[in-house]
Amino acid sequence: MTILWRLGGGTVHAVIDELPPARRLAYTSVSTMLRILEQKRFVRSRKAGRGHVYVPVVAKADYERTAIRQVVGRVFDGAAVSLVRRLVEEESLTREELDAMREIIRKAAR
Repeated sequence: MTILWRLGGGTVHAVIDELPPARRLAYTSVSTMLRILEQKRFVRSRKAGRGHVYVPVVAKADYERTAIRQVVGRVFDGAAVSLVRRLVEEESLTREELDAMREIIRKAAR
């Protein structure tokens, strides 16, 4: 999805070309992922020659909202605090990132 948002849309080959070298995937793998995203209505496609062009139809913020709800629900048994704890304990967060998180929490507590 990130690649499609950045490009505004693209073919399977365009997505593959944008993948980091360490994340190279087979054409069929990327094609399958894009078709699944289309079935879930996150992208739409149109025929272009022998292939398809996939275009995001969900805004990044909406997609993030859906994804985070699924992660909290499935991985952290609905406990958002467990997600935050794991994030803080496992990631090498900078002082700036921690300060930004504190500010977000402070505003949310109002």
